[in-house]
Amino acid sequence: MSNRLPALFVLLFSLLLATGAQALDLASLSNKDAVGGLKEALSQGAGKAVDSLGRSDGFLGNPKVKIGLPENLEKVAGLMRRFGAGKQVEELETAMNRAAEAAVPAAKPLLMNAIRQMSVEDAKGILSGGDDSVTQYFRRTTSAPLTEKFQPIVAKAIAKVKLAEKYDQFAGKAAKYGLVKEADSHLDGYVTRKAVDGLYLMVAEEEKAIRKDPLGATGSLAKKVFGLLR
Repeated sequence: MSNRLPALFVLLFSLLLATGAQALDLASLSNKDAVGGLKEALSQGAGKAVDSLGRSDGFLGNPKVKIGLPENLEKVAGLMRRFGAGKQVEELETAMNRAAEAAVPAAKPLLMNAIRQMSVEDAKGILSGGDDSVTQYFRRTTSAPLTEKFQPIVAKAIAKVKLAEKYDQFAGKAAKYGLVKEADSHLDGYVTRKAVDGLYLMVAEEEKAIRKDPLGATGSLAKKVFGLLR
């Protein structure tokens, strides 16, 4: 045991030195570099997330974000499939995902505006925060306007599906008995929320990729800033 203690102290000391060096490196960044590098990375990640979802099968073909019916209604859908109404369920699910795909491109200007308005304090908070600090910043600054922007696009898209009206009728009754969440009782609201959640999930995926591989970042400042975080 005594032989192991010196090695353990050396390891701990090395970790402290590494942590201290990273802090010094981050502190040495100018405000301009910190904000500029982060904005480069955010623009890249947000753009990729929007482009990946705002196309045909962006939601429908991606298991991570594909929108299905709320859990309790999925049980009903299972019965419908069993009794020969599976085609209608598939039509509704396809329409839900197509509506999300149609709405997502409207997110890009809102995300880019949030990036432009980022302060030095925001940037340094993100850089010193957790692995999802970028995603949380977007949630805090864009969640409400994204929801407002998405909802009419989603509503227009799903209005073409006959089963959408029946969903609202059925889910509305189910919500009264606590079988479905009130937030899920209107199809356009449910799909809008899932579309926003899916977008943030893909932003988080891009954030992880940049933190893991800073050299994959497009801008030199982004490479410098995220390289120091590794």
